[in-house]
Amino acid sequence: MTLSTELESCIMHFGEMGSRWGFNRTVGQMFALIVFTEEPLNADQIAATLGISRGNVSMGIKELQSWQLIRTQSLPGDRKDYFKPNGSIWDLAMQVMIERRKREMDPTLSLLRSQLITNENNDIGDYASSQMHAIHDLLEMFGGWFDDMQRMKPEQLKTLLKLGSGVGKVLDMKDRILG
Repeated sequence: MTLSTELESCIMHFGEMGSRWGFNRTVGQMFALIVFTEEPLNADQIAATLGISRGNVSMGIKELQSWQLIRTQSLPGDRKDYFKPNGSIWDLAMQVMIERRKREMDPTLSLLRSQLITNENNDIGDYASSQMHAIHDLLEMFGGWFDDMQRMKPEQLKTLLKLGSGVGKVLDMKDRILG
C-alpha cells in the first residue's frame, strides 16, 4: 500500500504523539494507519506500509489490543487476521482516556489513600498531609466527572464540549445574581 505524502506525514505525527499518550512511536504509527485506512489491514500490510519488522508489528498489535483500541476481523477464504479500529473516533478517544485513568490516575489514588490512612499513625507533616488530601480530592472529583462523561452519548458530549467557556459565563452570572 502506498501512502500519500500528507497521510504519511499524519501517521508519522501520530507516532510522535504516541509517547505522550502512553505508548511508543511505532505503536502510534500503527494505530494511525489502522484508523486512517478504510479496509482492515493484516500484519504483513502494516509492516510493509510502515517499513517495520513483522515482529515489531506483532508486539504493537498486542499493545493496541491491550488498550482495546483495535479488534481482529477475519476475511472469508483468508487465514490471516486483519485489524480495524475498535469503534468510532469517539469510542477510541474514550478508550484511551479509560486506559490512561487505569494506568495513571487509579494507582496514584490508591497510593494517596494508603498514605492518608497510614498518616493517621505516622507523622508526615501537616502541610504534606494537606497537599495529599487536596490531590486525592481533585483526582476523585476528576474520576467522578469522567464516570459521568462515560455515561453520556457522543452527541451529548459534543454539545457539552461546544458549550466550552459558556459554562463559565453562566456560573459567573449565577454568582452575580446570588452573590
